[in-house]
Amino acid sequence: MIALSLAEIAEITGGELRLAGTDSAETVVDGVVDTDSRVMEPGSIFVAKPGAETDGHRFVGSAIKGGAVLAIVEHPVDDEVTQIVVADVIDALAELAREVVARVRALGRLRIVGITGSNGKTTTKNFLARILQDDGETVAPINSYNNEVGAPVTMLRVTERTRFLVSEFGAAAPGSIARLAGLVEPDISVVLMVGMAHAGGFGGIEETAKAKAELVAAARPDGTAVLNVDDARVAAMRALAESRGMRVVGFGQSSAADIRAHDIEVTAAGTHCVIEARGERYPLHLRVLGAHHITNALAAITAAGVLGVSTADAIARLETVELAERWRMQPMGNDRVRIINDAYNASPDSMAAALRTLAQITGPGERTVAVLGAMSELGESAGEEHDRIGLLAVRLNIQRIVVVGHEARRLYLSAVGEGSWDSEAVHLPDQDAAFEYLRTELRDGDRVLVKSSNSVGLRHLGDRLGELFS
Repeated sequence: MIALSLAEIAEITGGELRLAGTDSAETVVDGVVDTDSRVMEPGSIFVAKPGAETDGHRFVGSAIKGGAVLAIVEHPVDDEVTQIVVADVIDALAELAREVVARVRALGRLRIVGITGSNGKTTTKNFLARILQDDGETVAPINSYNNEVGAPVTMLRVTERTRFLVSEFGAAAPGSIARLAGLVEPDISVVLMVGMAHAGGFGGIEETAKAKAELVAAARPDGTAVLNVDDARVAAMRALAESRGMRVVGFGQSSAADIRAHDIEVTAAGTHCVIEARGERYPLHLRVLGAHHITNALAAITAAGVLGVSTADAIARLETVELAERWRMQPMGNDRVRIINDAYNASPDSMAAALRTLAQITGPGERTVAVLGAMSELGESAGEEHDRIGLLAVRLNIQRIVVVGHEARRLYLSAVGEGSWDSEAVHLPDQDAAFEYLRTELRDGDRVLVKSSNSVGLRHLGDRLGELFS
């Protein structure tokens, strides 16, 4: 974080400053700001966030031991540490982020990119950060820091030297993207896709589309909207962007795209295509598996282009990326039994894309094995969407379908109903049962996909399988 006095932080957050030790109102702090006491280091600011399972106020002492010099709290704590007492620590965190980013932006160097979409946010964020880091200090979220805590914590990592801030915005509810993106008013708004992920929480896909469009509405009026023209709901956001005076740049595979991809090929070694931009053609050889990652790469290349990075340079930098993110199409295992651990999250779109990738990278004499868990937050569409994935798995000729957990049982029944029976499809109650089954079932030549929503936790099963066959 930039250097601020304790008095300034108290004013920004609207809190009451309570000094301890030798501190004064003019004492300056510039360390890490976080709600996790375990990541504190000398000079840090600890934000004591109350939670459903525990209360951050209980960990102020641990934060002090880790080096925290200031605690932002909702009620005074006994520990001998300087503290600022606020009405709501989440609101205080947001206001601190807003002010810090505004001050850095006023220096004239900082450019801000916001990314949203039902799928692909984290991968696109990582791709874009890799491209931009060669041109200047780049701040981007760790993992999927895209909520009311993670987004401001990431914003607070900017300093006077930061040239690029890449923010990822998830939609917890209608209005959440507007609130988070409104803290920084991005120069560039990237919208990847509108899918069924979280649709249950919004009341349907059209409401999800409205939530994603909040990022375009929150951008600077003189900014740029980078839109996936292959997704009709995203492409329709052009009207909103243009009504605000924004420039629009489209990416995708259709002829309507300004930056487009074609001749896509997926192999066990990676994903390849040709990028066409401004009349020039460039080969792209991604080490990351999956045709769907071409969309993410296109988004990153397009946004980087708006920031002045040439297509050739963007591609060269992308080709150094070996892994999109842990638990996202992560290759594991060995040449005999290859594991693809893609169980950080799952929606109908990402589940289908992962299954297609599994089918594409499996050669003659090799066997496809899909280990699948439930997709969460689909609301009333959950049953129908699990049915569709079961049907798709069979139609892609996935040779072993291993369904884990009660919530995914309908996927199993759908696969059986489509003709996957006689041990081709099995249903197991939990991860331990699945591990015991797979450790004896898997054989040389198997190509194994592990896929589920994060809440199901199959990523840990993927890790166990990767270690078993390492």
